[in-house]
Amino acid sequence: MRSLPALTPIDDYPIELEEELTLSNDRRLHIRPLRRCEDDAIRTFYARLSPRTRYLRFFSPMPTLPDSVLRLLTCVDHRRTLALVAEDATVDGGVVGLASFGAIDGDRVEVALVVRDDWQQQGVGMELAGRVLQAAEVRGFHRFLVHVTTDNVAIRRLLKHVGDVVSAHASGGVSEIEFVRRHD
Repeated sequence: MRSLPALTPIDDYPIELEEELTLSNDRRLHIRPLRRCEDDAIRTFYARLSPRTRYLRFFSPMPTLPDSVLRLLTCVDHRRTLALVAEDATVDGGVVGLASFGAIDGDRVEVALVVRDDWQQQGVGMELAGRVLQAAEVRGFHRFLVHVTTDNVAIRRLLKHVGDVVSAHASGGVSEIEFVRRHD
């Protein structure tokens, strides 16, 4: 009987999720998992978001990212919580997008996505969304929950491409949408 190769523990840095890619407008991205507690890169990224983009992602135009929220975003274990960053692949670099998931239970995760204003409508969100959903599925999660403001047209449009809605509930201007990943 042939033995199987040793598997790397899933909570180790998942290097297999790193990728270089070129968008249709020839801008280059480096997508990679966020390293545990990589606070500075996310603080800098957040500071470059417009108040409107901050509101759409965090339901508040907070001028600075509170430490408690920063910890939720950056203290990942790469198994039940994972974040992917898209970085500008030029010399100046910098984070231009962040997608993440956090386990709710054994089958569902809450997902979130935000793209820096100067990189929106260029395919960054679609690239990150597909990768973070696939990473969640590899880890055994097959249902996804997202909270979006009712006026977040861009995320609603993206959801139509990446998922099939299972249920949706709205309250106070925020929709809770549960979906499964579309496998086209």
